[in-house]
Amino acid sequence: MATPGSIAAFQGSGDDFQEKRTSIGEIHQDNSDYGADTDLKRSLSTRHLTMIALGSSIGMGLWLGSGLSLASGGPAGIFLGYCLAGSMIWCVSHSIGEMACMYPLPSAFVQWTGKFVDPSAAFALGWSYWFSYCITIANELQAANTVINFWTDAVPVAAWISIWFVVIVLINVGAVTWFGEIEVIASSIKFGWIFVVIISMIVMSAGGAGYGPVGFRYWNEMAFTNGFKGFLSVMPTCIFAMSGSENSGLVAAETKNPRKSVPRAVGSIWLRLSLFYLLGSLMVSINVSPKNEDLFGQSGTNASPFVIAYRDAGIPVLAHMMNAVILISVISTGSISGYGGSRTTMGLAYLKMAPKVFQKADKSGRPWYGLVPTFIIGGGLAYLNVSESGSDVFGWFSNLTSLFTLFGWGMICLSHIRFRYAWARSGRTAEELPWKSWIYPYGPWWGLIMCFLLIIVQFYLAVWPLGAPSSAVTFFANYISVIVIVVLWLGARIYFRGPWWVNIDTIQLDDGRRFYKEDVESVEPKATGIKRVAKKTVEAIFN
Repeated sequence: MATPGSIAAFQGSGDDFQEKRTSIGEIHQDNSDYGADTDLKRSLSTRHLTMIALGSSIGMGLWLGSGLSLASGGPAGIFLGYCLAGSMIWCVSHSIGEMACMYPLPSAFVQWTGKFVDPSAAFALGWSYWFSYCITIANELQAANTVINFWTDAVPVAAWISIWFVVIVLINVGAVTWFGEIEVIASSIKFGWIFVVIISMIVMSAGGAGYGPVGFRYWNEMAFTNGFKGFLSVMPTCIFAMSGSENSGLVAAETKNPRKSVPRAVGSIWLRLSLFYLLGSLMVSINVSPKNEDLFGQSGTNASPFVIAYRDAGIPVLAHMMNAVILISVISTGSISGYGGSRTTMGLAYLKMAPKVFQKADKSGRPWYGLVPTFIIGGGLAYLNVSESGSDVFGWFSNLTSLFTLFGWGMICLSHIRFRYAWARSGRTAEELPWKSWIYPYGPWWGLIMCFLLIIVQFYLAVWPLGAPSSAVTFFANYISVIVIVVLWLGARIYFRGPWWVNIDTIQLDDGRRFYKEDVESVEPKATGIKRVAKKTVEAIFN
């Protein structure tokens, strides 16, 4: 751990390990890329990172939380909520893309914050985000129990939590390539299934279901179920549904060629936003009534709105298949949360904000010292669901996570803004970057401002909650994350001392960066004919 007054130690990215391996002025002898190296193994390919970015964060927030949002905000409320949250993560992803190509570090945005913003902010961000990953593991485990209850409630809640917890742990204790392949398979299933959802629900709303044509009936009858306040109330769930999108920045530290992989992953974001969140929520809003008592969080069966749509349409086969896809989704999201938590503690260790032992990984690249505490805390929190309602636990955890996520997204955007300022201040141009975001500077500024505004919105909802009286218990249950962040930040300020901002002129831009020479991934022979057309199409879709 750092000692008081050692603020100068943090003026880099916290990765002084690079200097031990390749000093900036040293001539690198081979033709491989170098820099930003750790005990993690760069064994993931562009395919892995693209599919992880495309579908890894699609879990409980979308498939189950959409029901809570539909009931609270109505059809227009949930759709507009996802539009607003989508615009934010689009901007955040571009910031991640530019930064991750330059600095593919274990905890990514935590180390970027320490390098470009303030070490105390990095301390608060790192530890709050680690806890957020633990919370997400717990939330996805209790979601798995909710999904299983659609089929049977004969097995005790604690038993199901234990079974799926073991599955998530096993996914993470294998080699990172094992983890990558499982996430690719899960993302492929989710990506393929969303087309089934969209096409089938269009047919259902047009009259293909047993109840006849629906069209935009619910939009016309009750576009906003609780007015503007109802719309505001859906934002925490929408943010929670998109939390984890920033994981591509963490995975970049274990990819063979971030300069190639990261832009491709950023290019897939529009597919996820349009297909899963926007069209997915639109299909739900035209096929399921916001007054349906079986929606998640209501008085009925607590089911996913997607499952309810198929069940009410008289298509039980699709309802069961949808439930199975949801189960795969929540296990996948829980798995990558364990991955993210362990890498975050590694980055904190390089910043000297966690015990040095967290820097270590075994020969296969598994950071055991980060994995074990992450799963102990995440698994322990999951058992809260044994004695409480699943929707209540979801509400607590999603509010906590959405505020941590807003803080993280804001720091990503702020780090990007200050990185570009430092880059220009040193006399360098944007053309020298490995990859350049085409929405800078408007993108990061939009993301930063919206994060700040939504933190204020959640304060308003914590003081005056929707459909409930104001109380201290409700306030702290919904806003404790901000209090935790402030306490961590101020505590770190007292401990580390020094200026409130990192001095732009003292930032060492080449410390911790990745230097690129040749593509380290295997060079494939040029495709011809149909393969060439298919390849060009994929490249057009993914940048």
